[in-house]
This record gives sequence, structure tokens and C-alpha cells, in this order.
Amino acid sequence: MGCLPLLVFFLLGALIGYVCGGAVGVLWGCGIGLALGLLSIGAFIWLLRKENGTRK
Repeated sequence: MGCLPLLVFFLLGALIGYVCGGAVGVLWGCGIGLALGLLSIGAFIWLLRKENGTRK
């Protein structure tokens, strides 16, 4: 479950980028999707650690 947003945002960004900008749009879409996926994974881990009560 933790890595699923990375794949979903990456593919969704590639699809939207291709529709909007062709080959160059795919590169931009993949980059933005990758960044959003990493941010969502980070937020997911942060929320899990916050709920568990462990902080480092």
C-alpha cells in the first residue's frame, strides 16, 4: 500500500502529460507524478508514525 501512490501518480502524470504536450509532456508529467508520489509516501509514513506515537 505504501508504494502504490508512487506508481499511480507516475502513470497518471505520464498519461496527462502525453495528452497535453506529446513526448515532452510525458517527461514533465512523469517528473511531476514522481514528485507527488514521493510526497504522498512521505505523508503516509509520517501519519503512520504520528498515530503510533513514535518520534525520532
